[in-house]
Amino acid sequence: MRFCLLLVLSLFAVGADRRNTDTPNTGTRVSFQAPDSLDAWKARQQALRRQILAAAGLWPAPPKHPLAVLSTGRIERDGYAVEKVAIETLPGFWLGGNLYRPKGPGRHPAILHPHGHWPYGRLENSALCSTPLLAANFARNGFVVFAYDMLGYNDTVQAPHDFTGPEYQLWNFTPLGLQLWNSIRAADFLESLPDVDPQRLAMTGASGGGTQTFLLAAVDSRIAAAAPVNMVSGLMQGGCVCENAPGLRIGTSNIEIAALFAPRPLLLVSATGDWTREVPKVEFPAMRKVWELYGKPEMIEAVQFDAPHNYHKESREAVYEFFRKHLAPDRAPWRERNATVERLQDMLVFHGRRLPEGALSFEELFPQWKRMARAAARQMSGEEARERLRAAFHWQSRPRFADLPSKWFDGRAPAVLLLHPGGMAAAEQTEEFRALRAAGRAVLLLDAFQTGSAQAPRDRSHRHFLTFNLSDDAARVQDVAAAIEEIARRTKQPAEVRATEKARWWALFGAAIAGAPARFGASAEEFDEDEARLQLEFFVPGLLHAGGVESALRAAASQAVQFRK
Repeated sequence: MRFCLLLVLSLFAVGADRRNTDTPNTGTRVSFQAPDSLDAWKARQQALRRQILAAAGLWPAPPKHPLAVLSTGRIERDGYAVEKVAIETLPGFWLGGNLYRPKGPGRHPAILHPHGHWPYGRLENSALCSTPLLAANFARNGFVVFAYDMLGYNDTVQAPHDFTGPEYQLWNFTPLGLQLWNSIRAADFLESLPDVDPQRLAMTGASGGGTQTFLLAAVDSRIAAAAPVNMVSGLMQGGCVCENAPGLRIGTSNIEIAALFAPRPLLLVSATGDWTREVPKVEFPAMRKVWELYGKPEMIEAVQFDAPHNYHKESREAVYEFFRKHLAPDRAPWRERNATVERLQDMLVFHGRRLPEGALSFEELFPQWKRMARAAARQMSGEEARERLRAAFHWQSRPRFADLPSKWFDGRAPAVLLLHPGGMAAAEQTEEFRALRAAGRAVLLLDAFQTGSAQAPRDRSHRHFLTFNLSDDAARVQDVAAAIEEIARRTKQPAEVRATEKARWWALFGAAIAGAPARFGASAEEFDEDEARLQLEFFVPGLLHAGGVESALRAAASQAVQFRK
């Protein structure tokens, strides 16, 4: 009778595991509800900012070396000038752009302007989008503008726009992360200019540039005002690999990420002809609740135009007025005027020129990223390593232990968590299990995610699956951490964890991130971080960027987890 009861509970737990049944993707309709209190929002804000930085490979961040700036020409126009500029955002990696500067004394507000997926990138000049007209009109009215490339566009060609794969994901090396770092360094560049007021930095972009806008605005407190155009939506979360990185949107969405900007001024520009069509009635009112928590609902605005996906004249004029109001209120409002649009080749930094000496190829950039990540991870304390690993495994979203299929055998403490890649049934057939029971030890068996009775269909077919969902191995580590915490709750003593074969990886990292100490019955020296093997046997995005086994050992030591043979 007891066996039947255990089986029924196991089946119930598997059916209730939302990691199998709820596998969102970029086209899943999502909603957002603000917390009831400002304190709750601030806690969520801190956690989500860390999630974004971890997914982008920027926690810990690369070191900021002195910013090299290369200027290859200047074009004089009525009321402003345009410079062809590249900045070295990583050693040997150059970001190209155009710097529009007003002709006039003093320090000016400045705007970061990343572009979307338009054919000509930052040089696009069409009815639906014109970076040259936006930048020229801002510059003529006293704003400095830095319009810069996405990866793989115009001058920024040392990395392709859409690279992806498990070998990169182990290291959080993604287009999204590189572009976010480029934006951080672009803000450093604007701050360094003598004619820029660093207290008045703003950012705007449309489509993929809108994604870049709300990501930087979410994590960089220097941005004083932002206007993501035709992007924030509950209907679509971004279709390009440059807008997706493993772990970025687990448990969240672009709506909540954009709301992290509160209480600073935010303008949501939307269109009736794309996925932002519901913004005025759905996303905007939901987001405004966050600004209301701060007592500043007037700082978020929304405007919509009857148009297809765009950054057209009417959208640009809405942004002109919003930034004028918040960053240069002493200036009179203006409407867009025509401006000279230069020939494409005249705006390129490297047209007819080689990249600077020491510029890296993509094949050289990835190894450099690895070296920087290793060096940064080794500087983390044990507690910092544990927090970084918790971010990689999304520890806060771990399931309740009661929802996991398990078997508890009463006995004397310390209780043993016995793990097997085949699950509980396989563990019960081992000599180790029989010896533990013969010795009268308490034992907990577990069907970790997608093992034993926990095996269930899981749709992994979407291209950006890992942006929204855990890998199977990350989910298994969550389960082990929950089991360790359950043993501590039941016995008031640390668990002893024993594992075999692949399950030793679950045990090591589960012990490292758990909210209770454990003794791990395995040798620390046996873990081989061969990257090809990890992709097959223990694949967790960001694992090696977070320091891998070395960080796990340091994290475990910080909470008195004991490793022994």
